[in-house]
Amino acid sequence: MVPENLPMVMDQPDERRFWAKLARTLSRLPFAEDLAAAWYCARDPDTPAYVRGLLFGAVAYFILPTDMIPDVILGLGFTDDASVLTAVIVAVGRNIRPEHRRRARLKLDELQD
Repeated sequence: MVPENLPMVMDQPDERRFWAKLARTLSRLPFAEDLAAAWYCARDPDTPAYVRGLLFGAVAYFILPTDMIPDVILGLGFTDDASVLTAVIVAVGRNIRPEHRRRARLKLDELQD
């Protein structure tokens, strides 16, 4: 079974959907800053293409409504999203620069207001 959203994974994840889901789930995501920093790093044209692809893959996994562990399961729902993001950051995290983290913090502050 192939998710109907698969073309989004092959290209860049939808920005509007990313920020909307992040805003909706922010209070339950201890990895929100890493996720937002990954977004900004992936959107940075100076980031190598293979790194952008991996980061966009992790972001797309967060956006997709079909997960290994459904997001609605209290306490467990985002563990698979966190695992995917952590694995990608371990592999390519050195590409996430302080500027990406700064922009992530600013955006998260904006979403919390």
